[in-house]
Amino acid sequence: MSFFRSFAQLRSLALVVGLLLLSLNTGSNPASAQDDTESLRPLINALADGKYKETEKQISDLAATGNPVVAPALEALSDGDLYFRKSDKQVFITKKSGKGYALTDPLTLESAGEAGKREVSKIKVNNSLRRVIRSALGSLTLMAADPNVRKAAAEAVFKAKDPDAIESLDIAIEKETNDEVRMVMEQARAAAVLNSDRSDGEKLEAVQVLSDMGNRDALSLLIGIRDSSKGELQTAAATAVKRIEKSLALWDNAQNIWYGLSLGSVLLLAAIGLAITFGVMGVINMAHGEMVMIGAYVTFVVQEMIRTSAPGLFDYSLLIALPLAFLVSGAIGVGIERGIIRWLYGRPLETLLATWGLSLILQQAVRSLFGPTNREVGNPDWMSGAFEVGQMTITYNRMWIIVFALAVFVGLMLVLKKTPFGLYTRAVTQNRRMAASMGIRTPWIDALTFGLGSGIAGIAGVALSQIDNVSPNLGQGYIIDSFMVVVFGGVGNLWGTLVGAMTLGVVNKFLEPYAGAVLGKIFVLVFIILFIQKRPRGLFALKGRAVEA
Repeated sequence: MSFFRSFAQLRSLALVVGLLLLSLNTGSNPASAQDDTESLRPLINALADGKYKETEKQISDLAATGNPVVAPALEALSDGDLYFRKSDKQVFITKKSGKGYALTDPLTLESAGEAGKREVSKIKVNNSLRRVIRSALGSLTLMAADPNVRKAAAEAVFKAKDPDAIESLDIAIEKETNDEVRMVMEQARAAAVLNSDRSDGEKLEAVQVLSDMGNRDALSLLIGIRDSSKGELQTAAATAVKRIEKSLALWDNAQNIWYGLSLGSVLLLAAIGLAITFGVMGVINMAHGEMVMIGAYVTFVVQEMIRTSAPGLFDYSLLIALPLAFLVSGAIGVGIERGIIRWLYGRPLETLLATWGLSLILQQAVRSLFGPTNREVGNPDWMSGAFEVGQMTITYNRMWIIVFALAVFVGLMLVLKKTPFGLYTRAVTQNRRMAASMGIRTPWIDALTFGLGSGIAGIAGVALSQIDNVSPNLGQGYIIDSFMVVVFGGVGNLWGTLVGAMTLGVVNKFLEPYAGAVLGKIFVLVFIILFIQKRPRGLFALKGRAVEA
């Protein structure tokens, strides 16, 4: 099966290259392109006269031209779709059409009419010829003008580990001018050599090439060589395996740290608004997760409007949704504080129950408006895809969420440190009664602070819509973790929230492979309980003469 898969890859690449170069040549100089094509026609038509041995030489002659235009004809020959017309020995690519065949010119790929079954004859091939065709197609793609095509062809050979491609690779490596493509070709040659009957000396060189490659594909090949060979080759393969395994272990740890920071940024976004409201007012807001959910649904509504009215703005949908999510969630937060919470200060149990009931009401309201099923929120182009750093895979959406979380953190710090509102908020946080006696309207500070925290939760929902399902239950998955982050970092302390979120994110990702996701969270919860016994105010406790616990 691997033979046919690799063969199909090489054929597809050759066909693409042939069509691309044909179109480029035709566009730049039609007369010259036509002359080049016609010069190849005698070689194509010669296939009509050959038997198996002669056909093998004719295939090699076509490959020796180095012209990818012949790739469609070779592909058709391998598939059994290459016929010749008996009357004039002209060769065509054919497709069944009614009781006869539709004819296609093998070089220009233009229609050449139709022919009856008795008017044409099939050019026969066997498995031996198919191997020759595969090698020829590999040579054509390895010598393509586009370096990306050459690289893809070399990667296909690496996966196939085809010994027949070694000679083609040697020629391609000698002529290759792109260092990156040459390295991939050398790796493909090493894989093919290890799968061949070449000498142990060549195989030792191939082991060194794969050892320098250092990824999981190389490790898999070297483990096979270690287990199937003897003597010096087995020793070299075993040494290379140990080296790669040690390197991959370090990269795995780095990948876990990245995943942990990514999870930590999500927790930071979900918890940073809660840190403000919980720290200033001491309110246990169980509806905070619903503010996150509302921000996600605002993103959904914005994208739906853009899809129907202005599709060209889709890449800017998140930038449009951010201020709207902040305003909608913030306004709802102010309404909650003015309508419910201000009547329950000093009664934490009643506040908890009231906000929990409110969270159920908000969830049901969203179900009634948008339905209970998940809603699709798309990724803009600049948040799609991934890239490699060493042996790590970094997705763009996670990377931008980390950047966004840190930007929100910095922006909030500037608001609290550099604005009058921030000064009033810090004064109320440190000593509410003293602040009130100095003329600060603490009820409005409470309302605006609650609105600020809810607004930040809303823009957190915009970010979370890119990595999680947008549903009425979205916020419930983050509310408990958010409280743990706030308590662990220090109630009301933003630096503590940052450190707590990143610490818990990294610890979770290191525990999950060993304990599982659920048990890992249980361990984290037990750790936080024990930690709070020693430091009741968290990592970074607020300071002041009358800090309210």
